[in-house]
Amino acid sequence: MTAHPALILLIGALLVPFFNGRAKSVYVISLPVLALLAVYSLPLGNFGQFSWLAGFGDMTLLRSDKLAKAFGFIFTINATAAFIYAFYLRDNTQHVSALMYIGGALGAVFAGDLITLYIFWEIMAIASTMLILARRSQRSYGAALRYVLVHILGGLFLLAGIVITFNQSGGSIAFSAFDPETSKHAGTWLILIGFLVNAAAPPFSAWLSDAYPEGTITGSVILSAYTTKTAVYALIRGFPGWDILLVVGCVMALYGIIYALLENDMRRILAYSIINQVGFMVCAVGVGTAICLDGAVAHAFCHIIYKSLLWMSAGAVLYRVGMSKCTELGGLYKSMPWSLWLGTIGALAISAVPLTSGFTSKTMILYGAADEKLFIPWLILEIASAGVFLHAGIKFPYFVFFAKDRGHRVKEAPKSMIGGMLILAFFCIFLGLFPGQLYSILPHAQSVTAFAVDIAGAGEKVYHFTAWKFEKVVTQMQLLLLSALTFFVWIKWLKRTDTIVLDTDWFYRRGGGLFYRSMDRFLNGANHIVHTSFVGHFLGWLGKSTKSAPSRFLVLVMTPFWKAKGMGEDDLKDKQQSFYEDARLGAFPIGRAAIFAVILLGLLYVLR
Repeated sequence: MTAHPALILLIGALLVPFFNGRAKSVYVISLPVLALLAVYSLPLGNFGQFSWLAGFGDMTLLRSDKLAKAFGFIFTINATAAFIYAFYLRDNTQHVSALMYIGGALGAVFAGDLITLYIFWEIMAIASTMLILARRSQRSYGAALRYVLVHILGGLFLLAGIVITFNQSGGSIAFSAFDPETSKHAGTWLILIGFLVNAAAPPFSAWLSDAYPEGTITGSVILSAYTTKTAVYALIRGFPGWDILLVVGCVMALYGIIYALLENDMRRILAYSIINQVGFMVCAVGVGTAICLDGAVAHAFCHIIYKSLLWMSAGAVLYRVGMSKCTELGGLYKSMPWSLWLGTIGALAISAVPLTSGFTSKTMILYGAADEKLFIPWLILEIASAGVFLHAGIKFPYFVFFAKDRGHRVKEAPKSMIGGMLILAFFCIFLGLFPGQLYSILPHAQSVTAFAVDIAGAGEKVYHFTAWKFEKVVTQMQLLLLSALTFFVWIKWLKRTDTIVLDTDWFYRRGGGLFYRSMDRFLNGANHIVHTSFVGHFLGWLGKSTKSAPSRFLVLVMTPFWKAKGMGEDDLKDKQQSFYEDARLGAFPIGRAAIFAVILLGLLYVLR
């Protein structure tokens, strides 16, 4: 029997409130373990296909191939470690939201059509918003509002693109690669923008650094792994070889470094670092060769592990100290050594230090760019690689655990937190020492050894890739040592002050308020003018005129008869005033009313 991994988490999330105490934690951990087993046991092929409306293509709820399974493995492995880390937690809101969020991500990567993808895409957006709201602070409420608005916008881009693409393709909703030569139209561009919003590509990137640091300790660990990497999966699936992604990826790689170096908050440093690392993957998708696409998959796999480990280390500090700014931290190596050393393993992995997982995946992307003679992207990624060591490899552990001792004397993180970090730290080292285990699950991998892999795409040459080449190790160590030297030489200027770093969210934070106030003044001002002139004056005049119209008309008709009877001016005015007063009181004599009715009927007869 084929079980959909996403449904295990989505349905399992609904039962969380029925468990209490340690049983709740054990149950929550068991769900991603079961989902991992489901991913492992999935045969390759399409399952759950059906036609939902006449004239529309088939929906495929479950497409199992090597690409989807690679992301399925890391999503469930990371979820298991994250829930072990959160064993102390008893909050139903966080557990249910996290399981729904991870389930949505799994549903997206196993979706075989665009409609199914969109449904799970939106489940992710809703559930991740709840994870941010779960912190229940004023800042998290504001961040969640901005977060959901951005993702609603991205979802609208995606939905509009799906509708246009459906029409352009003659009724197909299949989710497969869009040819960069023949499939460029408004629909595919909108789908691409929808994916890039979730990938945190500038100028849509500020939602990440704004929202993730405001999540709960566990929520931020989970948030760091799924939205952007699901977007990377979607780009690999739908847009390999699109040149625009080379530009986007290079911008992301540099953008994330610059802002991470400027930032003071440790969790915002890690948030900007996500943008930087996703930039490597997006750039690899833009190259589009088999080695680069597999490099993007491998790097996404490794990135989820070491980035979650770094967020866990930062979360442990926040849990014990209650602070997250570098200017408030320091000297914690004395009281939190496990959090320091495990976090340092993550910092070394993200910096692609040899013998760690980051080295075995990032070098695939650099190798693929160099092989295609893409000198400028290769150079930018090499520079970005050196910059990663500055902000995540050195800056994060140095200012949080060393630097100036602020006198924080706290306990080490709870054992469950240490346990979750140990699992991910093990993978950081194991995949660095034995990358063949990772290479074997890559979509284009053919023959695999413990240290090397042969990769070939359809109709492409075969790449024989080995991370452990002498020249690669030497080059990487030179870059890292240069970064370390730069950090300590320029440490005076790299020290942060308690300032705010402005990002593109400034435009919609300030611009949104300005737009609201402008519209308030304009629309309410226009409403006041219309109300005063139309309701207050015109309608009042019209009401009075309508009320006195019968008597005025009758006076107009009777005045010649009164004058013919020889009535003087004074008597005539009295007679007219009497008519007006009768009209105001509604007390016409029967004779006058009869005369008025006869005249009105006569006019109607003439005008008919």
